[in-house]
Amino acid sequence: TSDGPGIRTVVFLKGCPLSCVWCHNPESQSVLPEIFYKKDMCIGCGACINECVEYCHIFNGGTHFLERKNCIHCAKCVGACFSNALEVCGEEKSAEEIIEEVLRDKPFYEESGGGMTLSGGEPLMQYDFTLSLLKLAKNNGLHTAIETSGFSYKNILNLAEYTDLWFYDIKIFPDDEHIKYTGVSNKAIFDNLHLLDKSGADIVLRCPIIPDINMNNEHFDKLALLANSLSGVSVIHLEPYHPLGISKAEQLSKLQSYQNKKFLEKAELEPFADMLRVKTDKEVIII
Repeated sequence: TSDGPGIRTVVFLKGCPLSCVWCHNPESQSVLPEIFYKKDMCIGCGACINECVEYCHIFNGGTHFLERKNCIHCAKCVGACFSNALEVCGEEKSAEEIIEEVLRDKPFYEESGGGMTLSGGEPLMQYDFTLSLLKLAKNNGLHTAIETSGFSYKNILNLAEYTDLWFYDIKIFPDDEHIKYTGVSNKAIFDNLHLLDKSGADIVLRCPIIPDINMNNEHFDKLALLANSLSGVSVIHLEPYHPLGISKAEQLSKLQSYQNKKFLEKAELEPFADMLRVKTDKEVIII
């Protein structure tokens, strides 16, 4: 209910060309299926060893280690785990399989004005698949939305033809800082944003606010200037930082460089939201 109007089904596509240091969904960065390993739930039964033909599970001194470099993503170990310490994230599906599942709740969309939202990861990274899925949704009369960073060198306007609403991330303005904190330039991101706006697209600016990175007056001044330059934007969402990605990264044997473990409270963003309300004619919502 927070990813577009009405009641919706959100389809999360794995794979992202960005590597944000604060990433809330590190399990969505790789396009491949991955295994979550929750150490505190492991009972040391060793059932996973018997199922893994690649010898990815090692017990040493009573401690279970998951050696991921040999993993072929078969997920047989997950099915053998009695304590649910292992969990698979990601599966391959066709666009037809996904739309069949989405359409099961079509009466709820029709009653509430909802539909299907594509999120991630980054839906634009699976460009052709995303286009196919959007076409199927529109053929079935569904309202469609995309949550995106906007990073793509392919023609975003082909997707816009089948997309009713865009949730467009604005992370950092200086290009060198964007590269530092996300791994990519923001030039294509802003180019695509202006292309969408000129095409008449309905756009919500969705802005993750990260302490010590973009939570400052300069960032919000530039955000106000950007919003005022876009005729298709009527709403700005401010997303307070949360640290849940840190623990998920650990379960994937990854380490996030941004280790702030404090939730950013909505009240801390109210002064910045008020600043945007004064400097723009947009609705500003802290989500």
